[in-house]
Amino acid sequence: MIKASTLQPQDASFRQTVLAGDYFIHRIEAGQTLRILDLEGNQAADTLFYNADDPGERYSATDTIRAQGNVYLTAGSVLMTNENRPLLEIVADTCGRHDTLGGACATESNTVRYSLEKKCMHACRDSWMLAINEHEEYGLDKADITHNINFFMNVPVTAKGGLTFADGISDAGKYVELKALMNTIVLISNCPQLNNPCNAYNPTPIEVIVW
Repeated sequence: MIKASTLQPQDASFRQTVLAGDYFIHRIEAGQTLRILDLEGNQAADTLFYNADDPGERYSATDTIRAQGNVYLTAGSVLMTNENRPLLEIVADTCGRHDTLGGACATESNTVRYSLEKKCMHACRDSWMLAINEHEEYGLDKADITHNINFFMNVPVTAKGGLTFADGISDAGKYVELKALMNTIVLISNCPQLNNPCNAYNPTPIEVIVW
């Protein structure tokens, strides 16, 4: 569902550009709104969310899909935790659909999907692991790297129930906005993937804005 925001970037309390292949980790408070902006288009932002006061409670794809009866996310979707509590709500979306099934790239999956020579290539799991090791103050460890959302990523479900990585449906300047329903840790890998069309084979920056 396409729904534009009324919020203006010049009124934001926080803005940060996240370079292609880099990570972003930040705490937002209940009631704040987070925008993830696709600056150049066709970029995937692999994102994890946690209850900032108890990181053992985190975004759950299964609880979210069950609650909304849809495998894709857009305006009006409520992200549920593994304790089946509302964590964030998507309040604006100019892309229209976001993936919650495809998971994140890792050196291991790059090897299995593409070739042994791809194992050395940077992957989202690497970015998340670097983030939690460089920011111990958030209280996360590798066991907390679980379900993620692939904002802007196009992963159609086939008629036989399989998943395919297709060309993105986002464009330069498109965004998704989420309102925090509890204090939340946001952890993003601005995906470095070069082996499938999720980034149009050309990873680009995103911007994160908070009101």
